[in-house]
Amino acid sequence: MKLTTKLLATGALALGALAVTAPAQAQVDGRVATADISRAIIGTTALQTAYSQIGTTYQAQIEQRQTKQQELTTLLQPFDTNGNGQLDEAELPAVQSASNFSQIQTLEQEVASLTSQVNAARIYAVEQILAQYPAALTEVTTQQQVVMVLQPDVIQFAAQGADITQLITTSLNAKVPSVQIVPPADWRPQRQTAQIFQDIQQTLLTAQIIQQQQQQQGQPQPQTPAGR
Repeated sequence: MKLTTKLLATGALALGALAVTAPAQAQVDGRVATADISRAIIGTTALQTAYSQIGTTYQAQIEQRQTKQQELTTLLQPFDTNGNGQLDEAELPAVQSASNFSQIQTLEQEVASLTSQVNAARIYAVEQILAQYPAALTEVTTQQQVVMVLQPDVIQFAAQGADITQLITTSLNAKVPSVQIVPPADWRPQRQTAQIFQDIQQTLLTAQIIQQQQQQQGQPQPQTPAGR
């Protein structure tokens, strides 16, 4: 039984290099750049519009989820004996033996179902944009004479101008001006899409926390699509 919701952030793509000994050394002319797939997709007009439309189209599900999540939190609160905001392994037996355990299970299932409906629409939107990412990446790297692109978190230093994420976003905007938000009945997300979506949600969550901190400090807030 899953009593707490955890956001699993997918790590960056692992990069490996194989050195091959050759009689003569070869030189590769061109730039090495960085690009963040998640940020490139988040920055697109298509995704921001899609998330806004999902907030309207799935408003009933979102509101129901919030209500039921609050009910669930209220029921679980007495069992959080150490007050850390989540149920630890030592606290679970008390929940399982509680008289309202079946009610807790039902609420968990309802919250999961409502979350799945909303996230399916978001993942479907991400998948349509992600399908054009290779073409956008190729276009930008060709124009900028880039021979290698790394995820920003796998390098220790990058000179100013090394990040081509915004250029990829611009290319994606041209290739995918809009997306659909209602998945076909038989649609199933690809594994890569689900991983990128988790990364996007984590990025949005981090941005939301920063916005809240800036709001408390009275600083300007960057705009991000609502991903919660």
